[in-house]
Amino acid sequence: MGFFTHAYDLFCISTVSKLLGRLYYSDGKLRPGTLPRSVNNVIVSAALIGSLTGQLFFGWLGDVLGRKRVYGVTLILMVLCAICSGLSFGSTPKAVMGTLCFFRFWLGFGIGGDYPLSATIMSEYANKKTRGAFIAAVFAMQGVGIIFAGLVSMTLSAIFLSFFPAPPFSSDHIRSTQPEADFLWRIVLMLGAIPALITYYWRMKMPETARYTALIAGNAKQAALDMGKVLEMEIQAEQEKVAQYKSANDYSLLSGEFFRYHGLHLIGTMSTWFLLDIAFYSQNLTQKDIFPMMHLTSKAQKMNALEEVLQTSKAMLNVALCGTYPGYWFTVLFIEKMGRCLIQLIGFFMMSALMLIMGIKYEYLKDKNHILFATLYVLVFFFANFGPNSTTFVLAAELFPTRVRSTCHGLSAAAGKAGAIIGVFIVQSYMLDGDPKKIRSALIALAFTNMIGFFCTFFVTETTGKSLEEISGEDGRAAGRRESMMLMGDVRLDLSRLS
Repeated sequence: MGFFTHAYDLFCISTVSKLLGRLYYSDGKLRPGTLPRSVNNVIVSAALIGSLTGQLFFGWLGDVLGRKRVYGVTLILMVLCAICSGLSFGSTPKAVMGTLCFFRFWLGFGIGGDYPLSATIMSEYANKKTRGAFIAAVFAMQGVGIIFAGLVSMTLSAIFLSFFPAPPFSSDHIRSTQPEADFLWRIVLMLGAIPALITYYWRMKMPETARYTALIAGNAKQAALDMGKVLEMEIQAEQEKVAQYKSANDYSLLSGEFFRYHGLHLIGTMSTWFLLDIAFYSQNLTQKDIFPMMHLTSKAQKMNALEEVLQTSKAMLNVALCGTYPGYWFTVLFIEKMGRCLIQLIGFFMMSALMLIMGIKYEYLKDKNHILFATLYVLVFFFANFGPNSTTFVLAAELFPTRVRSTCHGLSAAAGKAGAIIGVFIVQSYMLDGDPKKIRSALIALAFTNMIGFFCTFFVTETTGKSLEEISGEDGRAAGRRESMMLMGDVRLDLSRLS
């Protein structure tokens, strides 16, 4: 649900940001009031910065205290802060925006913790033959969140518009912004808490992963009991074998042994996620500003406040349905057949090629062929998700040893959020001006960023069809061989079947 809530929040903030500008910063000039750039960047970045810190903190905590123990904390934080975001209070625009940013930071903090914990739990539970598809399916909940957010935003804005019609901005600067719209954005943000709240019970019923319990906590008996519940069979533990396995892999993230075996892997997962999110988030967060150029929405001067929310939501939902959502599920379908690295390479290459075309031909596409412009734009999102946006999440959950798996995933994801923040403060500033030369330059720069990500992919190794112990080398260090066998009483538990 963390990915659902993250996508929902990102979509909703994108659709209502101009509404916030009309409500709190309208200046009565010949254009609708928009959020000052500094305020817009802070609102967008608040959740991203919170997510970055949450990924680092909860990633580390997941390896120290266990995946399940802190899993529920992130969900509670998301629910409370999603509700509080809608209740943002204050008597001045700065006070309202400040309160909103405060709760969005802590919402992001909880969402950030869900990244390493969800990925690690799924990787340690799943069968090696379907592990990639299962982890990718968890991440694909972002697509579901986007669709849900689009439907909620469209439905509520249409309902509000039917009850509170208003003239367009060009006819009446003041009356074009309905005061009731202040309730709309609050309700939209708060509804994001419902799906997360519904899943809390099932999240708390999940047992700790057997790998953590056995290999980190060293409790073979409890691991056997938990594994027995999952497999619906009785398993007896052999503590001595587990102790040998644990001692053979007892090294820290900052040890020379880690960097010898996994240093390049960590560089690869962090760099590719960082480079991807520069492009991915800058494109995501500027959709509302590019849509009028593609003729997907009317110009802001020709709409009232609620009409702008409705049209922006509809356009973003169409892009999601045609590109974003299918991309996630194409990855789920093909990741075990094509492999993680090939999908990531194809995704980076296609994103680079498409952005380069849009950059070079930007003025032609904007003025003379907006249908082709929209098609290329949708394809960028398709290949981002049928590509590095999904595979970076999967690879970071598979490449590292059990003892530091959650921490390394958190580091990789945090590198991605650092890239997203760069996208907000640097790349987005080029897009918001509406200057064709700046937008053209930004798209070409993003094309080269994606190509660097293409080459950084070669730092990671393919994980398809291998057990987690085989990938990380844990079994080889423990037994001097590449088999993932642990004797647990009468049942020989093959970890490779569970990874």
